[in-house]
Amino acid sequence: MEVVEPKFTKIVDGLKGSEGPVFDKDCNFYMVAPEVTKNDSFAGQVLSIDVENNKSSVLCEPAVGGFGGVPAGCQCDKNNMLWIADMRLGLITVDKQGTFTQVCQEDDAGQTMQGCNDCAFDYDGNLWITAPAGKIAPHPYERSMEEPFGSVYCYTNQKKMVRIDTGLRFPNGIAVLHSPDGRPRTLIVAETPTKSLWSYEIQGPGKVGDRKLWGKLPGDLEGGPDGMDFDEDNNLLVAHWGSGFLEVFGSEGGSPHTRIKLPFAKVSNLHFKKGTKEVYVTEHNGHGLWRFEWQRPGKLQYCDTLSV
Repeated sequence: MEVVEPKFTKIVDGLKGSEGPVFDKDCNFYMVAPEVTKNDSFAGQVLSIDVENNKSSVLCEPAVGGFGGVPAGCQCDKNNMLWIADMRLGLITVDKQGTFTQVCQEDDAGQTMQGCNDCAFDYDGNLWITAPAGKIAPHPYERSMEEPFGSVYCYTNQKKMVRIDTGLRFPNGIAVLHSPDGRPRTLIVAETPTKSLWSYEIQGPGKVGDRKLWGKLPGDLEGGPDGMDFDEDNNLLVAHWGSGFLEVFGSEGGSPHTRIKLPFAKVSNLHFKKGTKEVYVTEHNGHGLWRFEWQRPGKLQYCDTLSV
């Protein structure tokens, strides 16, 4: 297994719970600080980051019914709207003025939504979402780190919220592998405490085949897979929280073929800048955002694909 140690540059730090890195269509950068609290209550923040001048500002602090959010994962759509997986509020949207909206409180079957952690658009505009928390606020805050009640959803391009699987221990990072012709082919979900990456054959919007083991992360340390992103050759870069490495898997999974050594241990997520080899990485040691250059550019994001 190859180990590489690229140069890392710190952009900002001190952002509590540093997570959810994403670029919009105009190359503006956003992320979240889910661990911010006020008066001992959740008050997570969505942040706008000036990556050239190393400055952060608060775009909004989502809350619904008096319950503050725990925003954790971000994506951008073709309308430049941010979609955010939130551990207390489920799925929310945030526009460039910081106006936030809770997408739904129940899934298509009438079940209360679970709190969400990360999300990934496929090229057809379906949003695939991990949900490791219990029922959204006002229900008590629960996490599936020990008990396997974590779920996976798909919010389809027809605006249906479908729960496609459950029974997971803290499903976390999520990514979609596409066929060469751009069709969504495989959904990959990280299960953090078991150090597992699971795959599902995508059969259509909100429809998948059986869960299969796709990959395993090395070591027996505390932690496991968190956020992830594909490069243009369909190598999957996976944040291995607690290890001090990003693990790089080939498109067939299995074991990582390369490890990227980090200047911190608790890496939480990563995101490529469009058209570049630059990777933006969040971490939980200094709660910061860093940048490094990978060997190849990232895969095109849904918001940057051409509309058919």
